[in-house]
Formats: sequence, structure tokens, C-alpha cells
Amino acid sequence: MARWSYNFTTFLPIATGDAAATLTSGSYMALQGGSSTQRVDIWEVFMGGQATSSAPTIMVVARDSVVGVTLSSTSGAKTAALDPATAALGAPVVGFTIATTPPQRSTTLGLLNLSFNAFGGIVRWAAPDEHGALRMLGNAASFGEVSLSAFTGGTPGIMGAHMIFEPI
Repeated sequence: MARWSYNFTTFLPIATGDAAATLTSGSYMALQGGSSTQRVDIWEVFMGGQATSSAPTIMVVARDSVVGVTLSSTSGAKTAALDPATAALGAPVVGFTIATTPPQRSTTLGLLNLSFNAFGGIVRWAAPDEHGALRMLGNAASFGEVSLSAFTGGTPGIMGAHMIFEPI
């Protein structure tokens, strides 16, 4: 299968507690499987800070216990195949930043803490091999959706990010 990129050029994360509230539109980025049986491997998560002053930003990658419904993306968020010869998927993975029913981060299924200073800081997590990829299965709670969002604490700063993923 082919690898894809889901990127969000510029956004301001809003700190949200686990399962305390739904995520605010435009302040997170999420991936949802394209079908009830699709497996997706996430190979990389990258964030680059764009804040104009110090901004300790606690970012987490987690499974969502409530998945988004009626998904769309704000301007600046795009999904694209890394190889131009990639065929269109029958059931494409959906990258989104807006949902009429917003996602809610799970209290128990946090995967990565990627805290960094959004004042020019960068952070990159990459799977070491095929056994270390973050995996999604299906398109329902709690294994079919993963989000990148800010946790409470710190002072989140403006940033850009991408996720490299592969539908299997």
C-alpha cells in the first residue's frame, strides 16, 4: 500500500482534558478509518512551532472514545498521497479538523505525549519499524480514530503539523 500525508499548515491548539469535553473545531487534527475493517498504520507525527513567544504546549496523540461525525477540514488542512502514482482508495482514510459531533479524547488510550515549546520548537515521532507503528482499526470508537490535540496545562502556541499514515 501507499503512504499518505495529512497536514495542517497553521492552527492554535486549545487545551482540553481527557474526556472532559469534546475537542474544539480547528484546534486539533484527527484521522478516522475509511471503513469498519480498514487497518491504518501511522508512521510519523511531526509538529513545528510558529508562536512568537515562549509557549509550552502539551500535545498528545490519543485514541478517541467518541469519534467525529460529519467530518470536514479547515483551510490549510490537506491529505495527499506521497507517491504521485498512488491509486485512489475505495474507502479513503479521512483527515479532519471539524466535525458536527466533535471527537472526545479517551481517558485511558493515550498513545504519545509530544510536549514542546511552540516558540520555534519542533518534535518528530517516527515508528522505528513495522512493529512500532501506531495502529488504527476500523472507523468506530475507540480504535478507529486517532487525534493530535492539546492537553490542559501550559500555554498552547500556534503550530503546524503532519501525520504520515498508510492504509493497509
